[in-house]
Amino acid sequence: MTQNETSVSDSVLVDATPEAVFDLLADPRKHPLIDGSGTVTGELRAPERLSLDAKFGMRMKRGLPYRVTNRVVEWEENRRIAWRNLFPHRWRYELEPEGDRTRVTETYDYSRLLPGVVSRTGVPKENLASIRTTLERLKDHFATAAD
Repeated sequence: MTQNETSVSDSVLVDATPEAVFDLLADPRKHPLIDGSGTVTGELRAPERLSLDAKFGMRMKRGLPYRVTNRVVEWEENRRIAWRNLFPHRWRYELEPEGDRTRVTETYDYSRLLPGVVSRTGVPKENLASIRTTLERLKDHFATAAD
């Protein structure tokens, strides 16, 4: 677990190849399967597979339902993917092979969004809890797929 003035992140070791994990992350229709925040309810419009600069809309709910459009801002096939919405903060996944498994690190990067202000709110702590739940769901998804 890492927490600093500009980001929070955590990692998990997943029983899958980087390619399999990346395929899941690059398919926004599957994001509700692993979302640990409880806010992602489904995709609205999206390409079958994301790519750099691809836009994808998601149905969300935090109290009231809403919609958000994200754009992929970082992309390295089978290694890194990140997206942002209207605001400049990013959700990033980095994949590192470890034998026949993959170390997945998820980061909420708010370095481009008044980090001194954001770090004093509850948002980073909330997002770290969501990251941990997302990573556990991701790990469980591939453990179940292997059974």
